[in-house]
Formats: sequence, structure tokens, C-alpha cells
Amino acid sequence: MSDGTDRELLRGEALTRVYPDGAVQALRGVSMAVARHESVAITGPSGCGKSTLLHLLGGLDRPTSGEVYFDGTRLQELDLDTFHARRIGFIFQSFHLLPTLTAAENVQVPMFEGPWPRLERAARAERLLEEVGLAHRRKHLPSRLSVGERQRVAIARALANEPTLILADEPTGNLDSVTQTEVLELLNRLRRERSLTLIVVTHSPEVAAWADRILKLRDGLVIDHD
Repeated sequence: MSDGTDRELLRGEALTRVYPDGAVQALRGVSMAVARHESVAITGPSGCGKSTLLHLLGGLDRPTSGEVYFDGTRLQELDLDTFHARRIGFIFQSFHLLPTLTAAENVQVPMFEGPWPRLERAARAERLLEEVGLAHRRKHLPSRLSVGERQRVAIARALANEPTLILADEPTGNLDSVTQTEVLELLNRLRRERSLTLIVVTHSPEVAAWADRILKLRDGLVIDHD
């Protein structure tokens, strides 16, 4: 990756995170940068700080010390509600789909924070579900979808407000190997087609191998980056 800041989308500088009781220091001075349109996998054993780092990069948590910059601006200077609604899409291992809403209605949820009128929300949700191969399941509740289908709905929802950055926390953790490959192929296709930046937290070397670059953590420290 070039050192040029014109290509840099996201940067963390000397990030530490110590939890309130002081017993756990989840991150110990982690610095990293991610280029526009790049895919990065953050890997390491359980408890090494992977998800903590992702939450700091996405503004879901604040570092004890250090700074996160998005497109050259410190996160703490941004309106985080607008930042989350317009610039970032989140994908979680447990999907976080609302059980009483259909697939299409779940995809529309982030659009209530965006500029989309009601009819456009519905049309966009259908287009996004078509992109992930689930247009025919748009009226189904999550309980009537397979695990892989639920993750596809979550991916469509993450794209709802045309984000610049996708943050995915163990997005294949609940999937079998065949469905995992299908979801990874889908994420990579969408990243290329939409010129997205993608950061994936994973414990799986097979998943990490799909990324342009791998950042390895251990005990809250970066021990390697490929």
C-alpha cells in the first residue's frame, strides 16, 4: 500500500483500550492504516483485541488513548450518528435482523436515517436483495430464512445507504464451509463493483486469505501485517 494520504481512508494511531476496572487492556498502542478500496482481514486468537479494534475503527467505542481518522478527520470531530448512517455499513456474526420484519423491511431499516423517501426505500431494498440473490425471499421473516440467507440480508442492509466502508465482525462464523465460500465471493464481488473498502475480523485463516492484506494481533498488539 502506498504511503500517500490521498489513498488513505482510515487510520488508527497508537490505539489503546483499557476497560473500566483496569483489569483488561484489550489494545496496546495499535497503529494501522487502510487504503481506499482495499480489503483487510484482522486476525488472531480469541481475546486478542480483534473486535475491540473494529469497534474503535467504526466509532462504536472510544479508545482510552490514541486517535482514529476517517478520510483525514478525527472521528471525535464527526457527528457519529450521521457517520454511522451514511459512511459505514456493519455486518455482524449474529446478523441482528429484526425478527418481526421481512427481509425487505430489514434492509430498509438504515434508510430511515438517510435521504430516501418511502417508495424509494422499498425499491432500493428490492434492488439490494436482488444483488445478493434473495429477491424471491423479500417477504420472508428471518425465521423462515436459512442461516446463509440471513447473512445475505445483513449484507444487503449494510449497503442500504451506499457506504464507503464495510466493517464485518466474523461474518462467516455461523456458516458451513460451502455457504462461507458463497458469502465471501459475494462480499468480494460487491466490494469490487461498488469500490468499497472492507475490513473483516476473523479467526479463520481461510477467510483471511480472501483479503488484500492481513493484520495479525496477539495480546492487543500488532505482531505482523502482510
